[in-house]
Amino acid sequence: MTPFAQTAIEAAKIAGQMLRDNAATDLTVNEELKYDLKLELDVQCQDAISEHLLAAFPGHAILGEEGLAGDQSSPYQWIVDPIDGTVNFFYGIPHYCVSIALRHEDQYLVGVIYDPCQDELWLADEGKATLNGRPITASVRDQPSKAAFTIGFSKSASTMETGFKRYRLIASQVRKTRMLGSAALAMAYVATGRLDAYIEAQISLWDIAAGIPLIEAAGGRIHLTPLPAEHGDSKFSITASSAALHPFCLKAVAEADAG
Repeated sequence: MTPFAQTAIEAAKIAGQMLRDNAATDLTVNEELKYDLKLELDVQCQDAISEHLLAAFPGHAILGEEGLAGDQSSPYQWIVDPIDGTVNFFYGIPHYCVSIALRHEDQYLVGVIYDPCQDELWLADEGKATLNGRPITASVRDQPSKAAFTIGFSKSASTMETGFKRYRLIASQVRKTRMLGSAALAMAYVATGRLDAYIEAQISLWDIAAGIPLIEAAGGRIHLTPLPAEHGDSKFSITASSAALHPFCLKAVAEADAG
């Protein structure tokens, strides 16, 4: 294991313990949005992660959901979502995680996704994908009728409508669809073969960064489309799936978006 990966795992577990300690407690809400929540605990967890990462690598940059830290001119950038699935966490739904990725210029070196509820830790490091230390691979199912998809509906009226169109076209062709509320865990599940595809019309980089090297190392496929600036900074449309079903996914998304 590389020092980068070891440090990221340590940081993820520090934040994961903070989530366990604060589950089922009164939580301070910093901001209530139409389709989302921002908690004080989000900030505290990101601060703890940033402190640990920068103590080990003081010259690195951090891009997080809760802001920037470190040397932003560095070619090494940690991309952090301290609680992916904040609404789940707030409502006591045990499906959320800590997501940490390291990118050197345009290359993802490390991806860590930690689910403190199940004590499951996914790691992408040196081109290998593991879950709690065991190698994982994406699904080999090659028929949509036998597949399980998750399709996100994002947080704006326009991207929700896009999500509905995609859902209507895809849901009738696959075995099951699920909407679980954490993009990072959706990608981890694709890498593990629990899901066959994750599709969303608008998602932030910090939600998906750790999942990118994880799915690729597990033999899956990622298609990212940067969105125009009016959608906000670092926003993408994503199709992540097993290799076998990736052509079906791309075709279905294109048909739904054109319809």
